[in-house]
Amino acid sequence: MMELAKRRGFIWPSFEIYGGVAGFYDFGPLGALLKNKIIQKWREYYVIKEGFFEIDSPNVMPEEVLKASGHVNHFVDAMVECQKCGAAFRVVDLSREQTGKDIEGMPKEEMNQFVKKHRVRCPNCSGELGKIFDFNAMFRTAIGPGSQRVGYLRPETAQGIFIDFKRLQRHARGKLPFGVVQIGKGYRNEISPRQGIIRLREFTMAEAEVFFDPDDSHHPKFSELAGEQLRLWLAGDQQHGKEKLTEVMAGEAVKQKLVCNELMAYYLALTKRFLLDLGIPGEAIRFREQTPGQRAHYSSETWDAEVSTERFGWVEVAGLAYRTDYDLSRHAQFSKEDLTIFSAGKNKKVICHVVEPSYGIDRPLYCMLEHSYVSEKKRKYLRLKKEFAPIEVGVFPLLNRDRMPEKAREVHEALRAGGLMAEYDDSGSIGRRYARADEIGTPYCVTIDHQTLEDDTVTIRNRDDTSQVRVGISGLANTIIDLIRGCS
Repeated sequence: MMELAKRRGFIWPSFEIYGGVAGFYDFGPLGALLKNKIIQKWREYYVIKEGFFEIDSPNVMPEEVLKASGHVNHFVDAMVECQKCGAAFRVVDLSREQTGKDIEGMPKEEMNQFVKKHRVRCPNCSGELGKIFDFNAMFRTAIGPGSQRVGYLRPETAQGIFIDFKRLQRHARGKLPFGVVQIGKGYRNEISPRQGIIRLREFTMAEAEVFFDPDDSHHPKFSELAGEQLRLWLAGDQQHGKEKLTEVMAGEAVKQKLVCNELMAYYLALTKRFLLDLGIPGEAIRFREQTPGQRAHYSSETWDAEVSTERFGWVEVAGLAYRTDYDLSRHAQFSKEDLTIFSAGKNKKVICHVVEPSYGIDRPLYCMLEHSYVSEKKRKYLRLKKEFAPIEVGVFPLLNRDRMPEKAREVHEALRAGGLMAEYDDSGSIGRRYARADEIGTPYCVTIDHQTLEDDTVTIRNRDDTSQVRVGISGLANTIIDLIRGCS
């Protein structure tokens, strides 16, 4: 699948002509189209349906912001270096690869003992590893020429939202709960990224911050998702070595106190709905509760939405954290600004608590590609959901003569004018052209033949079952749009 993704323009290694740099990938013409469709679907969920506000803040943040947020002191990875070749590694990844055990959150001294006991070695030269130490994973920079003002590339988009809280709560007219989203780049200076697009140094995030009165965590639409079945891997089961999933409805998860509050349960269920909408099968989705040692410094409860993949095992694609009032309290303390909001229910000011659904975009894209990849005998294709296909319709002249190419180009232009991402192809046999279109997930192909020249009809071929129907050119764009939407 990755060979197909590189060859057909979904994902390419960045800076390839200079040998590449680990942790950076380009999205080619098809990858960029697919990525933008995922982002637009996320907006549909959170901005349109949930009614959240969207902002766009800078990628570079002054040091004082990230000191207040705790990232300067806490955004660290446990790192180790090979004493023989000097290569550096993230201890958690190395231990998981060589022993199958997850030691994330373990104190450094215990990590040192684990590495020694299980003889974890350098994967490059088999050399012994040195002492484990902390490495701050933020990219540091300077703001202004010759300036002593330190800045960092943001590790998350969330801080821009918290900084703007005073203006945002006025925009929300003081009503709680309210949500704010931001979609953009996040940066993490990974020690030794070796999992392709799964572990990047620059990645696209889609984060939502839901502000609410700590004494009222009710979601007004909770009844709509209370019956959604969730597969939970509880922290207690992980700590006892049990790979057991607890299957429970979102409403019951709150009643049984498996999940901290109603808002958290609602967004767990909404995350599942979003992943299903991307075409990820339900049996490949679970929510893993982070153990206390694994949680970020700002979180009192965190759930990772994970997708099962053939190549990388379970992959985290979103994290849902209960950030309490950590961020607003810290920024109020450091900035000396009043970041409270008036609660009508209490008739006094309160500091909002926050539930944060935070998604990666790059990882779900990979998971979509892997789960849509189909290999049937000699036929290989991407069974992407039709609305996510980068190219929505292929246009082919049956032969490169008898005015068919000219007519096909007319049809191609008409489909583009009708709002469809259409691609014209007249290279090779019609069978080869169908195969190329199938390989990139194009759901429909339109073929212009001799009959088209007589009666202005064309054949539409379905990617999934290769069936064909004949329709008129008049209204063809609307016909294809209805097929993609499942309206006909």
